[in-house]
Amino acid sequence: MNTKSDIYMWNRAAETISRADLQELQLARLKKTLTDVYASVPTIARRMDDCGFGQKQIDGMSLQDLKHLPFTRKTDLRENYPFGLFARPMDDIVRLHASSGTKGKPTVVGYTHKDIETWAEACARSLAAASARPSDLIHNSYGYGLFTGGMGMHYGAERLGATVVPASGGRTQQQIMLLQDFGSRILLSTPSYALNMAYTMAEMGVARDSIKLEVGIFGAEPWTEEMRQQLENVLQIKALDIYGLSEVMGPGVSIECYHGRQGLHIWEDFFLPEIIDPVSGEVLPEGSEGELVFTSLQKEAIPVIRYRTGDLSTLTSEPCPCGRTMRRMARVRARLDDMLIIRGVNLYPSEIEKCLLSLEEIAPHYQLVVDRQKALDTLDIHVEVTEAMIQKWGCFEDGEMHLKALSGEIKKLLKDSLGLTASLVLMKPGSIPRSEGKAVRVVDKRK
Repeated sequence: MNTKSDIYMWNRAAETISRADLQELQLARLKKTLTDVYASVPTIARRMDDCGFGQKQIDGMSLQDLKHLPFTRKTDLRENYPFGLFARPMDDIVRLHASSGTKGKPTVVGYTHKDIETWAEACARSLAAASARPSDLIHNSYGYGLFTGGMGMHYGAERLGATVVPASGGRTQQQIMLLQDFGSRILLSTPSYALNMAYTMAEMGVARDSIKLEVGIFGAEPWTEEMRQQLENVLQIKALDIYGLSEVMGPGVSIECYHGRQGLHIWEDFFLPEIIDPVSGEVLPEGSEGELVFTSLQKEAIPVIRYRTGDLSTLTSEPCPCGRTMRRMARVRARLDDMLIIRGVNLYPSEIEKCLLSLEEIAPHYQLVVDRQKALDTLDIHVEVTEAMIQKWGCFEDGEMHLKALSGEIKKLLKDSLGLTASLVLMKPGSIPRSEGKAVRVVDKRK
């Protein structure tokens, strides 16, 4: 059995720092960040002035005073598109990333040379916490380009000293061939794309023992414990959750460790977390569920002050078996932006997923189709049954009686668990489009 002292860490001194030393470091970095923002970002400086928080207050502040500062939201980045919140001149910016912009203007983030170094450090720590070693081959199926996922983890793996396969998304059959031929031990991807790979392997007749994957590091979209079980069963790997968002840095803000898997370790020397009440904005005590908020402590190009992530989580400082001392966040239960209101019932896609995947007859492939009839919103749940069930029935068409019974069981489960009445469409395996990046879980026809 491993002891804390022989568990591999990329930066043991930082990852096992005492709480007192960490808070002293956080305060020094917070003051510097606020000073830079106050001097260089007029939009945020005006808000700080409105809160009565100028340079004098920065100089004399404590960590507890953070709660008096104004929040930053995604809309702030869009309203100041493209570079209005940058704290450094463009001559200092070495890279730009941006969101897809599917809901309007994309959110643009920039990086200085030091920012890239900080990001690589956070991702190297994250990979090491997930059991990666310099001797490993790491297959990176996160998307490269404007999306932060691929590049961030690529730089982290190189910082660690590992060998990276920059596969990106798509060309799934080729990726499976590379997994067979190269022998990568660690897979980086969205959970939905990992399931897509497993589905394609089955179609190709590729035996599981022909690939050497042991660990999957999955992020970029919410996924449930039920999805974890599916991933671990079909791919025979240990599935770990990684968290990040481009506005704060990118992937590598926090990660589950291989040995504990009891929440995601936040690299608190880079990212200062809070949990707030999503309605009042009040800071909540440790252990309370609320909206996750981050203040960046080492970001030069576009520091964020109290950035509201829209993600529901909790924080804990309870000891972890791995020995790392920084606080951990619970896996994101849901995104506030994803909440659906169907005939007066508030629910999140992840809650529906939890119900669906609790049944062995249901495959982890589904879509929620939201529409409006007259003045009422409607929800149709499209979900596939497993191949094993089809084989048991003989064929999909011969399973009419079973499908009717299964449909009734699912509707009752959704009603009892969530108070939800929805229309259900059970589908053949392979009917729902597979994703090469983030899964499209909700199709909103009201727009």
